[in-house]
Order: sequence, then C-alpha cells, then structure tokens
Amino acid sequence: MIAFSMTFVTDRHFRQWSTFAYVTQRHGAGLVCLSLLVVGLVSAGVAGIQEEHKPVQEQPQQEKVPTSQPKGIATNDNDASKGNLGFIHGFAASFSVIIVSELGDKTFFIAAIMAMRYNRLTVLAGAILALSLMTCLSVLFGYATTVIPRIYTYYVSTALFAIFGVRMLREGLKMSPDEGQEELEEVQAEIKKKDEELQRSKLMNGTSDVEAGSSVVLPQRKWHSFISPIFIQAFTLTFLAEWGDRSQLTTIVLAAREDPFGVAVGGTLGHWLCTGLAVIGGRMIAQKISVRTVTIVGGIVFLAFAFSALFIKPDAGF
Repeated sequence: MIAFSMTFVTDRHFRQWSTFAYVTQRHGAGLVCLSLLVVGLVSAGVAGIQEEHKPVQEQPQQEKVPTSQPKGIATNDNDASKGNLGFIHGFAASFSVIIVSELGDKTFFIAAIMAMRYNRLTVLAGAILALSLMTCLSVLFGYATTVIPRIYTYYVSTALFAIFGVRMLREGLKMSPDEGQEELEEVQAEIKKKDEELQRSKLMNGTSDVEAGSSVVLPQRKWHSFISPIFIQAFTLTFLAEWGDRSQLTTIVLAAREDPFGVAVGGTLGHWLCTGLAVIGGRMIAQKISVRTVTIVGGIVFLAFAFSALFIKPDAGF
C-alpha cells in the first residue's frame, strides 16, 4: 500500500512537471516572438533568458490583477523606445549621408572661396541659413509622402539609394584625380562673375543716388546695415547650388522612410559641420582630401542603406 501511494505521488508530480514544462515552453516561444517584433534589436540569448522567467512570474498575476494597466504601461515603454530608436536611426542616416555628399561638393567650395575673400562669419551665416532652410523644406517634402503606404515609400526609397550608390561609384571610378581642382576653379569663376555684377550694381546705384539727391541715400544705408550684400550672395549661391542636388534628394528620400525630426536634425548638423570646415580651412581640406575618394565612399554608404532593406522590414518601427 505504501509503495503504491509513493508510485502514485511520483507519477502525479511527474505529470505536473511535464505540464508545467509544456506551458512554459509554449508561452516562452510566444513571448519571444512578441519581444522580437516590438523591440527588434534584442539579442536571442538575452530574450531567451528573459522569456524563461516571465511565464512563472506573470501567470499568477493574471489571475489576481487586471491586465489592462500593466499592458498599457508596457505599450507606452515600447512606444517610447521605438521613438528613440527611430530618431537615432534617422539622425545617423541623415548625418552620415550629408557628410559624404557635401565634402568636396559645390556648396563646400562656395563657402571656402567666399570665406577667403570676405568676412568668415558673414559667409558662414549666409551659407548655414540657406542649407538649414533647404533641409527643412526637403524634410517637409519627404514627410508629405507619408500619406502613401509605408511599404511603397520604403522600397522606392531603397531603390533610389541603390541608384544613387551605383552612380556615385561609377562617377568616382571614372573621376580624374584633379576633379576637385576643376570644381574649385569653376566655383572661383562663378564667384568672380558674381563679384563683378555686384560691383557694377553698386556703381549704378551710386550714380542714381547722386542724381536723385540725398533723400535716397539714407534708406539704402539703413538697408545695408541690416543685411550685408555678402550675406545675400552667400545665401543665394548656396541655396541655388543646393536646389536639386543629390543631398536634397537624399534628404527627401530619408524623410519619407525615417523619423522626420531625426532626419532634419542630422541633416542640419551635417551641413553645419561641412560648412564650418569649408569656412575655416576649405582650401587646405580640398587639397588634402581627394574628391574621388569621398565620392567612392559616398557610393558605398548609399549602397549600405539600400542593402539594409534586406534585413530591416518596413514595419520594423523605425
């Protein structure tokens, strides 16, 4: 009788343990899948350790405490983590793409040459204002496409990144080592032409002021005291050179698939950094850095973002 009871108890505990292991395994797999969908960047080892302990702790709580409040808290935490991750991803993507696109670009040489001729702070302010305005407009253009389903904009932007990357690689491989010097000379000729036009307009205005009398001279002096002609020239040249440029199209594409605020901040800081380097020592940097190398590296960066679509799905949360 005692032996039969011990056998019955042992068999009963064995069945309970088997049932508990089955439930644990079943719920653990489900929670692992849910964790991977929500977080997306948690490693498999850490997720496995966390999910082994969650069923034992959460199963008694589901019988006593209503599940609405804990689920809401968890959802808010996950949404916050997704938002932070989306901002960081958009910031890093925009910042890196702008750096490889703008170093040795036309806007870079415009700021460098004008800073050698005029006041550096004035040139820096005009160029940064133009680039910041262009970045904000590009982000707005890209954000307007969010009315289209994300799966379409995601893969269209991926295709554009691949096209940009292939074109930059081909241009870099075919580019001569003196390409940067040719771009520098072209920008110098353009700025020289603008200077001649500015001097001609000053002479014309001076002649008209003398003929009209002293009543027109005072308002013109007040106008020039608020806005410098050099500031207007730096702003205009930079804005027109950036319009339709590869970096503008890239910003639009990034804003359509990434966090718009992160893209705006990253792109603006990238432009500020490149413009600051151009103003401080643009000619020296242009002589030290090969435009051909920067173009090839830029093509690789664009292709890397295109290939990332193979591993990051459109509904990944960033």
